[in-house]
Amino acid sequence: MTDSDLDALTADDDEQTPPAFPLTSGRRRGYHRAAVDAFLESARAAFEDDRGDFGAEDVRFASFPLVKHGYVVSDVDAALSRVEDAFASRSRERAVRTLGVDAWVAQAREEAQRVLDHLTRPARHRFARTGILTFGYRLDEVDHVADRISAYLREGEALTVEQVRGAAFRMQRGGYREEQVDALLDATVEVMLAVR
Repeated sequence: MTDSDLDALTADDDEQTPPAFPLTSGRRRGYHRAAVDAFLESARAAFEDDRGDFGAEDVRFASFPLVKHGYVVSDVDAALSRVEDAFASRSRERAVRTLGVDAWVAQAREEAQRVLDHLTRPARHRFARTGILTFGYRLDEVDHVADRISAYLREGEALTVEQVRGAAFRMQRGGYREEQVDALLDATVEVMLAVR
């Protein structure tokens, strides 16, 4: 989204309309109000129209500019999680109707096995690493989350979608490549939502 797009959204924003979420104050930045409102309106319309071109993945990858006096990030993220859950539930129901329960379960197991196969690699070697001068996710923190995901998939140990979504890692030189870790976390969320 370009600055001119944001300006156009802001120009359309009615100042008398009460905000949909709490606003940040002081130096704290929050999500751009008009960008969030426009996205949520698009998501609502797609859900109500039962469109196939918009789904849980679109919600998961949504991002918004950070601005002063924007929406509080945690409140918007919590709402987006609920929207993603609704789309995932609809997708699961559709898949069960189309494929049948057995095929759908087999598909979910296959995806879970792919995630698990990746996580069985030795600690500190589960993902590609950045160069020695480049920052990536801390190895020990990612490995800890990876162990929790493995325990969830293997033994059914307690782990929630919110915990996986909320996983955050500090940075270190020569750490794990962010895009690979993030892709595996996204795949894990998809598996968890599929079997909810």
